[in-house]
Amino acid sequence: MSRFISKMSRRAIVQALIALPTLSLFRIRPALADPDEIDPDEIVEINGWILRRSDLA
Repeated sequence: MSRFISKMSRRAIVQALIALPTLSLFRIRPALADPDEIDPDEIVEINGWILRRSDLA
C-alpha cells in the first residue's frame, strides 16, 4: 500500500482529498417523515448533542 501511495503525486493526493466532501452530496438521504409518524423517544444527534426527539419540542 505504501508503495502505491509513494508513486502518487502530491497533486493527485490533494485532489483526492478535495473530492471526498463532494462524494457526500451523492449519498442517498432518507426522505423526511410525516410528523405523525415520528417516534418521540427516537434518539437524534444535533450539533454533537445526543438528544431524544421529545426534548426538541
